[in-house]
Amino acid sequence: MNRINEIQLKQLIEAALFVADGPMTAKGLRQSVLANYQVSLGRINEVLDQLQADYAGRGVHLEKVASGYRFQTNPDLSEPLSALWQERAPRYSRALLETLALIAYRQPVTRGQIEKIRGVAVSSNIIRTLLERDWVKVVGHKEVPGRPALYGTTAAFLDYFCLESLSQLPSLSDEDAIDALLAGTAAIEPVH
Repeated sequence: MNRINEIQLKQLIEAALFVADGPMTAKGLRQSVLANYQVSLGRINEVLDQLQADYAGRGVHLEKVASGYRFQTNPDLSEPLSALWQERAPRYSRALLETLALIAYRQPVTRGQIEKIRGVAVSSNIIRTLLERDWVKVVGHKEVPGRPALYGTTAAFLDYFCLESLSQLPSLSDEDAIDALLAGTAAIEPVH
């Protein structure tokens, strides 16, 4: 095992997070870019905390999400930065967002239960879009005739909405927080 000094460790972790295809955990960092070095998980977590502090208040910051850590742009900069992309962030229908919210707050839930709460049928396209985005997955089947699929959210859902866990979802009575969550983070993409 090779040794690595503090400056090199911080630089290597920072660079790895910038170039990674997705969020990385301390364990993932240790098993990949730090595999040839003698570094404890505790030390890696300390460096991650230092990097979060270093980037606080800047245009890019280090965010902890369900799948690990990733660099992303400051949410306040999303509108001016959107000029850099030819394609616009996808706009999701109210029906899709309502369906996603019901799955997030009531999981595991069947399509029939969603339809009963919403009072209208759920389009197959909505479920397909949520599955393709990897925001929801089939987590089982309800033990009733027809064995309907039970849907739940995924780590990709948490990552996209910058959440570490479902407990960070806003209260259902806090409409402003829900609107900010849906409007503010949908245009934010991680910086690689």
